[in-house]
This record gives sequence, C-alpha cells and structure tokens, in this order.
Amino acid sequence: MNVQPYLMFNGRTEEAIAFYTVAIGARLTTLMRFKDAPDPPPPGMMPQDWGDKVMHSSFTVGDAELLASDGCQSDGAAFAGISLALTVASPEEAEAAFAALKEGGEVTMPLAPTFFAPRFGTLTDRFGVSWLIVASAI
Repeated sequence: MNVQPYLMFNGRTEEAIAFYTVAIGARLTTLMRFKDAPDPPPPGMMPQDWGDKVMHSSFTVGDAELLASDGCQSDGAAFAGISLALTVASPEEAEAAFAALKEGGEVTMPLAPTFFAPRFGTLTDRFGVSWLIVASAI
C-alpha cells in the first residue's frame, strides 16, 4: 500500500513542476495531456481550450513521488488542510530550500532552530501549497 499526494494546480501544473525543479530538485517522470486521452472528456467537464493542459503527471522530490494535474477547472487551486513536509539533511539545505520555495509565496513561520530540529519553518508557496521545511536533527 502507498499513499501519495495528488496536487491539483488548476491550469498551472507545468509552471509548478518547473518551479519545483529549480527550487528543490524535482524531476518530472510522467506527463500526459488531455488532448492525448483516447476518449474526449464529457461535454462541459473542462474549459474548451485545455487540450494542452496536464491531465496527469508525476514527479519526484528525493525519494518521494508526487502526482499532479491541472484538473478540470481554471479557478485557483485550493490546498486546505494539508502540508507537504520536506526533510533535508542539514540546516544549509533547509535554508536553501526555504529561500527557494518562499519566492513569490508567504512565510507562515520563519525558518529557525527549534528544540526538535536544527532548522524548521513553514511557508505557502506561490501555488498555494503549504510546506514544512525541517532539517534532520543533529
């Protein structure tokens, strides 16, 4: 059994994956477009001009595989009640990842030493995804 996050970016999946590739070393492993599906979606299921949008994708960050799609809506993505935790090996890696992911986003807890980790902080990135950044304990 395996549980994986499936992120719906509502039209911004390619942009998000490109951002994560630079920010935290994500690697795209699969990308399928709506126009490549063997059957068209039911009428009215998605915006008319979404043939080139991402129907399904997967990408890795370290050993974790994340799934993503543009979904079937063009309104803004809403990631409520969930955060992605990114655990890195050192405070320096935490600082680099935090700085990259906060670009265009919002810091909700500045990255700082804590009683449980040499660095911990939280932010919401430019796509609305909440992140917990933690450096492994020394």
